Amino acid sequence: MFRWLAGKGASRRRVMRELSLISPRAWRRAVDGLPFLAGLSAQQDEALRARAAWLLASKTFSGAHGFEITDDIRLAVAIQAALPIMELDPSLYEGWVEIVVYPGGFLIPRSEVHEDGVVHEYLLEASGEAWEGGPIILSWEDSEPGGRHAVNVVIHEFAHKLDLYGGAADGMPSLHDHADIRPAIWMRVLDAAFDDFNTALDAVEDAIPRHIDPESEAAAPWYDSLPLDPYAAMDTAEFFAVSSEAFFVDPEPLAQALPDWYGLLRQYYRQDPLERLTGQSLRVAGDFP
Repeated sequence: MFRWLAGKGASRRRVMRELSLISPRAWRRAVDGLPFLAGLSAQQDEALRARAAWLLASKTFSGAHGFEITDDIRLAVAIQAALPIMELDPSLYEGWVEIVVYPGGFLIPRSEVHEDGVVHEYLLEASGEAWEGGPIILSWEDSEPGGRHAVNVVIHEFAHKLDLYGGAADGMPSLHDHADIRPAIWMRVLDAAFDDFNTALDAVEDAIPRHIDPESEAAAPWYDSLPLDPYAAMDTAEFFAVSSEAFFVDPEPLAQALPDWYGLLRQYYRQDPLERLTGQSLRVAGDFP
């Protein structure tokens, strides 16, 4: 009880119980519904299942607006959330306990202070949010298997939790278990990749003809040439979260456009989705000591 209240991971007994409740049929159906999990080795499949069981045993699931949380929903979310920590210490997801799932998008109150000092309050429609020290909130419509290519709300929000575990939301997760990565190197590669992406985004926006609204669907062919969703340019925290989505779901454009950044993410997550999904192996200068 007290472990749960403190947001600590579940006991081994509870994890093993959750593991025993995941039937081979339900597991295979859930994994097969997520194409970016193709190519997992037997060892990786076992590791992912263990991490998913840890998450199911350690977090509570709540449905918002009367949304019913089924076992299939819990498992689908847990698998996607477990992927980033498949080769990492699950304690990186400790410090909070709840996953709230809405049936669809939800509204978040926001406020902005204009230059003249006037405060503008508004509601922002969102598909996911990670609260510091609090829950992760997800839209099931945007989280269920079969969603948009290269977009993964679950991985995005759990990447924010990795970032927040390391302190401020700045795009640098905790490196306490990574003696092979120095914080100064992380920030140097992160800042360089963030600047390169913003430069590429500026070029894309300049190339959009004036008669096309850059906020409309008609502008999608120009933005589709980017390795990441334009939202990654918001700040380094969002850049890390969006990059993590792409790293696991659609790694090739990221690896080609920002190879050093992809190489650093590969070193951090201790996984290589590019090789697993395409059989290719990205060549970079080497690991980042």
